[in-house]
Amino acid sequence: MTERQKCLVLLSKNVFSATGAAPFDGFVAVEGNKIAAVGPRAEAKQWVEKATQVLELGDCVVTPGFVDVHTFFTGWALLSLGADFTNVKTDVQGVAALKEYEKTAPAGTALFGHSWQPDSFEVTDADLLDKTWPDKPVVVFTADRGNCWMNKAAKERYGFGPEKCYAEMIWKMIREYLQLPGMKEKYKEYMQMLNERGVTTIKEMTFDTYYGFADKMEELEKEDALTVRVSMMSQPVGEGINIEHGKAMQKRFTGPFVSFSGYNRMTDRSIPSSMAELIEPYKSHPGMTNTVPVEWDLIEKETHLADENGFRYSLHCQGDGAIRHTVALFDSCQKDENGKLKNRHAITDLEYSNPADLEKFGAMGGITEVYAQIQSLDNKQDVLDMIDAQLGGDRGKNYWNRRKMWDSGITVSCGTDLPLLIPDIPQAIYCGVGGHFADGGTYNEQNMLTVPEMLTAWTKNGQYNCYNENRLGTLEAGKLADIAVLGADVFTMPNEQVKDVKVVLTISDGRIVYNALK
Repeated sequence: MTERQKCLVLLSKNVFSATGAAPFDGFVAVEGNKIAAVGPRAEAKQWVEKATQVLELGDCVVTPGFVDVHTFFTGWALLSLGADFTNVKTDVQGVAALKEYEKTAPAGTALFGHSWQPDSFEVTDADLLDKTWPDKPVVVFTADRGNCWMNKAAKERYGFGPEKCYAEMIWKMIREYLQLPGMKEKYKEYMQMLNERGVTTIKEMTFDTYYGFADKMEELEKEDALTVRVSMMSQPVGEGINIEHGKAMQKRFTGPFVSFSGYNRMTDRSIPSSMAELIEPYKSHPGMTNTVPVEWDLIEKETHLADENGFRYSLHCQGDGAIRHTVALFDSCQKDENGKLKNRHAITDLEYSNPADLEKFGAMGGITEVYAQIQSLDNKQDVLDMIDAQLGGDRGKNYWNRRKMWDSGITVSCGTDLPLLIPDIPQAIYCGVGGHFADGGTYNEQNMLTVPEMLTAWTKNGQYNCYNENRLGTLEAGKLADIAVLGADVFTMPNEQVKDVKVVLTISDGRIVYNALK
């Protein structure tokens, strides 16, 4: 890992401190792992003279390091786990690729694969996997992990099938592959990928007790090998909420890089699938506000248990009905003397929300975790057709209403649900400020944020979400030196061009961990 400079000075025409001040022509001086000084360029001379390295960055934007508040290493690992099926076109070729992988896989472990393409995959024998491996589980995922090719042994052992292979269903398999040799190195690849995108902190969803992988996190921190700060959240899937696990994790992780802050759970699911919980009935299902009831009794019990024990709970909601129910639930939790939530409960996603509920959530000091890049996955007309088919009328006006969240006093932070999306802050600005879809079309621009607000959501607000606001999230003297540099002036350039901007420098704890400067 790159050593820290005794004194590193960054000079830029666009220093964005995330303190509420406008970007300014100035400098950031770093000594060791802390920010020593921040100020206008006219005050930089004394720091430049004592610097061991000076970087003149021109119009590049210097910001605090970015924070992704909703990530899954367990999902990202599947993108490259096992045999590579990118060029595999038949089941016979697939078996050959798996046999090759088996030569290096630990004896007795399941066989895995990635990047399977079922639409162009020829099946010559529907039972080929079972005939080849009658007793050893075999699972090969598509690139989006939404489908898989698997044998009977895997179905019996893990309890899921191709029709239901999303993260919450595959926990038994996750428990096994997290223990495979090389997972620690894969985590280093994960951090490097995040650093290349300017991300220096994540809020990581860890299923149940993380199945022993917390040991690897502890090892990495002790080795001083972490370049991304990790705030762990436990998502109950194989068991209910485990308060004792949370208490043990908080006692175990007290260092500068790894911490534990609470729990995470899904409530409803997507509007296209009619599984989101709405306030008013679906146009596509008259009289119905959802097609699969949410486990509210369980969620309410767990939320209160977490709150009573000083933990926060993040609840993932997509429909306005689920958001309304969650706001009411959080309103019943502990509050301080000012009526603000005592613990930092959050709502994730908020695809479709009612403005009145956002106002109520803001009044109690709530946090939202929005997927600013989400529009990059679809073309405009496809989304508008879906909204019309499922909701109808003018109900689409409340889609992705980050403007109302911000104006209601909610602390808006940003996540990606990685690996659903891979962090790309310029693309997030393109979508979350301009309202752009994959094809360039725009929608609900009145619901979007400004560039400074978006950057604040990715920095200061994200660190508040992770309980790090006293040491990270703004460029101020005395704070830890986690810094990202965007390669162009995203404040003044046309929004249509922002998506092509790249991160050119990332500093984690005073060390340069990514450098693409020419």
